[in-house]
Amino acid sequence: MRIEGEKRYALLLAARDSDYVKKVYGGYFNVFVAAFGGGGERWDLFRVVDGEFPSMNELHNYDGFVVSGSPYDAYGDDSWILELCFLLQTLDAMQKKVLAFGGKVGKAYSGWDIGLRKVKIVKDFTSCSFLDGLDEFPPALSIIECHQDEVWEVPVGAEVIAFSDKTGVEMFAIGDNILGIQGHPEYTKDILNNLIDRLLTSDAIEKGFAEDARLKLQVAEPDRKCWERI
Repeated sequence: MRIEGEKRYALLLAARDSDYVKKVYGGYFNVFVAAFGGGGERWDLFRVVDGEFPSMNELHNYDGFVVSGSPYDAYGDDSWILELCFLLQTLDAMQKKVLAFGGKVGKAYSGWDIGLRKVKIVKDFTSCSFLDGLDEFPPALSIIECHQDEVWEVPVGAEVIAFSDKTGVEMFAIGDNILGIQGHPEYTKDILNNLIDRLLTSDAIEKGFAEDARLKLQVAEPDRKCWERI
């Protein structure tokens, strides 16, 4: 049942909750709602990583969808990844608002990107409905990053709206309804520090790299307020 005037959003969770996030935040769902949610909204959770998807006849009930990041490859052939790709194509055809990733994705040529990164906004880009709540988009944003893949090529019809010294595609928009973000504006510093611990323990990254990433977190703060208005 939908309450008249209530905005309704769905989080399509493509990652499983870590023990740390479950203990401190009650799960990634709460992390996303804290970052992007607002009053007069209802948020629903679909754990797509476990094969839990909204039914096709439910899609029209939602004003927008958020697709989380994932430790799994976006270009993988797992059944849930293929189903998620089909769902995103369907949402695009329905002109639903989607905050997600897309395009041609692969391993970053320059390796891991972990820490706080300054993302530069393209001048005079075409605004989309996601950004209507912003009176003025800042020239740059500090966003937490934690990924080994990057966007090699944006989807057809997409416009790059942010880049960095690390990669040429940090944010892109397609028309008025799709916004893709390479980084993790929903992350807090403590969540990233825990991820660094886990990556270090599993030998996915080296100690010196981890220490450098932690140092960057100590000297600056991520920009979080602007996402509350998107």
